[in-house]
Amino acid sequence: MTLSLHAASVPVFTQLLHALSGVLAKAEAHATERKIEPDAFLQSRLYPDMFPLVRQVQIAADFAKSVSARLAGAEVPSWEDSETTFAQLQARITRTLDFIAALDPAAFEGAQSREIVLRPGTPKEKKLSGQAYLLNYGLPQFFFHVTTTYALLRHGGVEIGKRDFMGQF
Repeated sequence: MTLSLHAASVPVFTQLLHALSGVLAKAEAHATERKIEPDAFLQSRLYPDMFPLVRQVQIAADFAKSVSARLAGAEVPSWEDSETTFAQLQARITRTLDFIAALDPAAFEGAQSREIVLRPGTPKEKKLSGQAYLLNYGLPQFFFHVTTTYALLRHGGVEIGKRDFMGQF
């Protein structure tokens, strides 16, 4: 039996985006209960040269929607990165989940050999097969930003664990 790129992408993105939503909800509750300013979490960084939590969530959502769209041969929606609150990040996750859920699984047929061009027309242009794009680029990038968000919140004292990171499967 062959594993489709739809099965290897959209359900994985969906599971981890729901989990990301859950850890953000726990972080917001933690901040409220302890009277911590939300920006203490939203603007936190693991190191000064890294993006803050809010940007980590934006990028994770961007990878979920862009990888899914490219594999389905659909246009990648462009969203402004203007979120500054937990509620706005939750809305972005919901919008991402809605977008990827609406992609027709049949549109992913043949995606493993579809050419994906990253940064077209620039010196950093790179051409990958759909399979390499998903497995060697898209999923690792997505997991990096979800994991970094989790690490920031755990480091900040939010009571979350591996089950929170994994979500329902």
